[in-house]
Amino acid sequence: MNQATQQILTQKLLAMADDELILAHRNSEWIGHGPILEEDIALANIAQDELGHANIWYELHQTLTDDEPDELAFFRDAAEFRNVQLVELPRGDWAFTMLRQYLFDIYELLLLDMLQYSDYQPLAEACAKIRNEEIYHLRHSSSWVKRLGLGTEESNRRTQRALDELWPYAQQLFVQLPGESILVDEKIVPDLATLYKEWEERVRPFLTAAHLTTPHNQTPSTTSRSEHTPHLTQLLNDMQKVARLNREAVW
Repeated sequence: MNQATQQILTQKLLAMADDELILAHRNSEWIGHGPILEEDIALANIAQDELGHANIWYELHQTLTDDEPDELAFFRDAAEFRNVQLVELPRGDWAFTMLRQYLFDIYELLLLDMLQYSDYQPLAEACAKIRNEEIYHLRHSSSWVKRLGLGTEESNRRTQRALDELWPYAQQLFVQLPGESILVDEKIVPDLATLYKEWEERVRPFLTAAHLTTPHNQTPSTTSRSEHTPHLTQLLNDMQKVARLNREAVW
């Protein structure tokens, strides 16, 4: 792998890790606040899984850069993160959280399916560790979206409101990083246009069956992963404050 390809790959791994880390933190905010005890525990477990997946991507990133995962998680400012805005939005109500998780889970599972055939072997091997957990995540989030969409008038209204808000943000998942086409040409990562087509083919019929309406003429996102909402700064202030009290502390 030449130096230019390696630099782009490190940015791709960082973006994947940041998505997982920030989503894990948002989901962890439900601990002690879930609608029922079983779901409180289930979402806490999912948040822990996502955190573990973030660590896998950060460790892969470390093999190429020597950057410590904890340094990346706790000592970068918002402008240095490369997560999509979808995962940094406040947790909202239960319908918002489950709908966001579903949209992300479909994207991630399809991505993992394709990355299993990456010509960069460490990346392909890492996917095998993650994929089975993501199958469970999708089963959980899709069952809740269906339950809420087909439930009461109020649950359908809340889920539709969440979909209307989240759908534009979900499009950013399919915006290439600068230079990412090189990784596609070298068969390291899949083409995001192909991934988006498969994502839509899975998502739209499912949401329609749940009595939810998706936009038909969505303008492709042009939002870069370096652009963030003020919500990310607020989230990082909370997530990083203990680690930043003493950078040299050993936990």
